[in-house]
Amino acid sequence: MSVIGNALIRYARWRHALIVLLALLLVYLFGVVHGQWSDMHRWNRATADASFVLLTITMALGPTAQLWPRLRLLIPFRRELGIYAVMLAAIHTVIILGGWIVWDFARLFGFEFHPGLGRYVMVQHGFGLANAVGVLALVYGLTLALTSSDRLVRLLGGPVWKFVQRAAYVLWALVVVHTGYFLFLQFLDYHRQTPAPNPLQPWYLVLIGLVLVLRISASVHLWISARKQAVRRQASLA
Repeated sequence: MSVIGNALIRYARWRHALIVLLALLLVYLFGVVHGQWSDMHRWNRATADASFVLLTITMALGPTAQLWPRLRLLIPFRRELGIYAVMLAAIHTVIILGGWIVWDFARLFGFEFHPGLGRYVMVQHGFGLANAVGVLALVYGLTLALTSSDRLVRLLGGPVWKFVQRAAYVLWALVVVHTGYFLFLQFLDYHRQTPAPNPLQPWYLVLIGLVLVLRISASVHLWISARKQAVRRQASLA
């Protein structure tokens, strides 16, 4: 591997710089894809999509390295990928809070104020539930990101830190549910004209399928390796 390649993998500041560049590129590209929307929805969607891609790569690196050991050198990038995925998700949330629901937090969970009743009423059940899942995912993601530093690893201790970080698939599941609603279900019962389907729908399914296939394949590979080792041990004791 080249000196530059070694530096990118070994030194955290270079990994951070590389992932920041990747994140900015993804946000720009997704901004182009969603160019027909208003600025608020355009960048709200662009940051969300970029966050999802970074998180997908994070989830894929582990099983990929299990299947192809030469790629284990990419494992250090999981920390930076996860951190910036969460940062983009936080930016996505701020854009929605300031531009869509205008800091009226009841609206975030599907409520609207009814002047006749003088109180908030639920009008978008799926929207509220999907956003509740999204908020939970953000809180969980921030917890994982804040415990990703070397200082926190030393403070928590190896076993506790690993226990927290290994639950990243919970975050993945929450993000998949949240994203899936807004890609496929949000406008199914909408009372106004339904917009054109999101062009990223098939790619969303491809990315989910890729992570699942890699995860299942890595699990099968690990099981086969463990069985082979058990057979060799039994043969050596015979």
